[in-house]
Amino acid sequence: MISITTKSPYALQALAELGTAGAGPVSIGELARRRQIPPQFLEQLFATLRRAGMLRSQRGVKGGYSFERRPEEITVLEVVELLDGPLGHDSEGIFADAAAAARDVLATTTIADVIERERAQGGSAMYYI
Repeated sequence: MISITTKSPYALQALAELGTAGAGPVSIGELARRRQIPPQFLEQLFATLRRAGMLRSQRGVKGGYSFERRPEEITVLEVVELLDGPLGHDSEGIFADAAAAARDVLATTTIADVIERERAQGGSAMYYI
């Protein structure tokens, strides 16, 4: 079946915020406050993304997270499958077709695309997948 939890939409929101924040690390607290995401939950998500090589962290007063890989190189599908598991795994029939269509869209959409879409819409947006 196609199953996406709140992890992926929250992660996309925070990654978009990180991308619009400019160069340098941004603290989890700041990202969480700007997007109204529970900070402990966001820390868990970003720790997973860091271990996967998408983000880097810096400790200290001016610490926080920044992109390890460029937003243009990270697909939404990578984020979703890292946090929620394989999309459409074990789907059959029409659900397999739906999962394949969703995978195609998410595989061709990067974090940079998400950031640009938000800019075009004039600010932060909630992503429902």
